[in-house]
Amino acid sequence: MSEIKTLDMPKWGLSMEEGTLSHWLVKEGSTFTKGQEICEIETSKVVNSLEAPFTGTLRKYLVHEGDTVAVGAVLALAADASVSDEALDAFAANLGTEKSSAPTPPAAPTSATPVTVATESLPATTSPSSLTKSPQPASPSSQPRIPESLQGATDVERVKSTPHALRQANKLGVDLGKVNGSGREGRISVADLERAIIDAGGQLAPTTLPSRSLKRPRSHADDSQVSATPLARRLASQLGINLHDCRASGSQGRVSRDDVQAAALLLNDQPQAVPEVETLSAAFENLPMSGMRRAIATRLQESKHNAPHFRLTINLDLDPLLKLRKEINAGVKQIKVSVNDLLVKACAQALVTVPDVNVQFDETSQSIRRFADADISVAVALPTGLITPIVRMANRKSISEISQEIHTLITHAKAGTLKPEQFLGGTFSISNLGMLGVNQFDAIINPPQGAILAVGAGEERAVVRGGQLVACQQLTVSLSCDHRMIDGAQGAVFLQELKRLVETPTLMLV
Repeated sequence: MSEIKTLDMPKWGLSMEEGTLSHWLVKEGSTFTKGQEICEIETSKVVNSLEAPFTGTLRKYLVHEGDTVAVGAVLALAADASVSDEALDAFAANLGTEKSSAPTPPAAPTSATPVTVATESLPATTSPSSLTKSPQPASPSSQPRIPESLQGATDVERVKSTPHALRQANKLGVDLGKVNGSGREGRISVADLERAIIDAGGQLAPTTLPSRSLKRPRSHADDSQVSATPLARRLASQLGINLHDCRASGSQGRVSRDDVQAAALLLNDQPQAVPEVETLSAAFENLPMSGMRRAIATRLQESKHNAPHFRLTINLDLDPLLKLRKEINAGVKQIKVSVNDLLVKACAQALVTVPDVNVQFDETSQSIRRFADADISVAVALPTGLITPIVRMANRKSISEISQEIHTLITHAKAGTLKPEQFLGGTFSISNLGMLGVNQFDAIINPPQGAILAVGAGEERAVVRGGQLVACQQLTVSLSCDHRMIDGAQGAVFLQELKRLVETPTLMLV
């Protein structure tokens, strides 16, 4: 019997949790060879091509262009022509069945069919054993009602939709050609389908919680002293909920709006619609977070939470460095060295001299990794967020090599074509906002690295030398260190070495 193989969402880097299939490069029914590019996948950082791990025939897409799925999800099925379409459909259906019957939740789904798990939170004073659940028979009003204007069969060749939306439409008898999609290139989601039914005057089957009977009575105690947000207190008054019956999961142990809504669902015989609460009249726009923005938020929040930051600041005289830069650019027409290029070289050499700052923290083993070579991550601002391509072994490279490599990396970063090995890892980071006129700032450490250097703008300042007030070009740098790995003295020694190299830049040429 011919074998059915799967093409799965890869995991490019430790922080990757999901990817968006942006474009299929091999059509259904086409053969491919091992190593051939199958599709383009957009992660939180870059767009990369998935290479085929084997030779075969792509028979069935399970994930369509524009869909975002978790790492490990099956993107498509590959099999010989002798395998029937029915066998492929059965195989795809079993992917979801096998996962749903697993004793523990998987780290990532293995099919394109999303599985929704409903969860509820109980107030702190409610014991799960005090609830009794009894199923309710379906009433006529609980059945979905589809308007005639939407009824029909979907032409799957003409309509773009998510697999889940197509299954729902077939189940309800809705023609998706009559539904407007809000996804990429007009792709229709389940939310679009449900919105169209409601807007056309139809009715969806309600997803109410099972009926419950509570053994404990409602609280009637004075709740005026219960710590709660103003919004939660106003909502509780409108719903007739005593704040003593609510858990307190908000900031500083206060009852939040969500806590009141949860209590309302548990204490009322029938779930009540939550009334609209007055909001500020100022206009605003909701902007969904991109995958890159979510990755940045997660990593830097973890960094601030896990890494005890401390910062050291020093002023660097730029005149010698600017003189060297001018001589290099005048003598070598093929390249154009920037101050940032020279700072990358200076930091790399300083890290080799002070290796205790050239470190990473291994959270798993709670150990410190110290490196012999300096892999410098250079922060690059993109419209969608921040990415840090890496100059590998910068301490071994000349200034011109560093300059050319940074230019190439920035070009790939802006085009979204960086490979994972070009931005994952690094032993030290540099973030330069000087070109934007920022004099000084503090940067958050890029885990698992131990330190990051924040570079401000070079400017002419008045300084005292030999008892005389003179003008010179200076810039301020701030070193953020993870105190689990780096002590203040080690960070200070690194800054001293960096200052020596910047103010005597010919040392970087030997």
